[in-house]
Amino acid sequence: MNPLRWILVAVAIFGLIAVRMVEGELFYDPFQEFFHLANKQASFPDFNWLPLTLNYLFRFTLNLLLSAAVVYFIFKNKQWTLQAVVLMVIVFAITFPIYLYCIHTQFEVGYLFSFYMRRFVIQPLILLLIIPLFYYRKHVQKGNL
Repeated sequence: MNPLRWILVAVAIFGLIAVRMVEGELFYDPFQEFFHLANKQASFPDFNWLPLTLNYLFRFTLNLLLSAAVVYFIFKNKQWTLQAVVLMVIVFAITFPIYLYCIHTQFEVGYLFSFYMRRFVIQPLILLLIIPLFYYRKHVQKGNL
C-alpha cells in the first residue's frame, strides 16, 4: 500500500476518533451521562424522541462514511466497500430499533443489554469485524490460505 493510502486511512480513522471525542458537543444524547455513571440506580433522563433519533441517525451517517473510507482506502475495491456499507447498514437496522425499544421501556430489558445495544448504535464496532473478514477474503482469493 502506498503512503498516500496509509495517510488517507489514518485520516479516516482519526475522523472516527474525532466523532467520539466531540460527541458531547456535537450530538444530543441524554443517555451519554446516564451510562457514563455506570449506576443501575441512576434516574432515567428526560429526552425528546425526535432530536434523539435524528442525532443517532446523523452520528451513524458520519461513522458510516468514515468507515467506508477506511475500507475503501485499505482494499481499493468499490464492490467490497459497498458490501461493507450494506453490512453496517444491516447491523444498524437491527440494533437501532432494539435500542429504541430499550429506551421506550426505560431499559427494563436490562441495563447491560441496553448499554451494549447503544454501543452498536453509536460506535462503528462492525468495522472491527469487516476489516479482518476482507483481509481473509483477499488472501483466500489469492490462494494464500
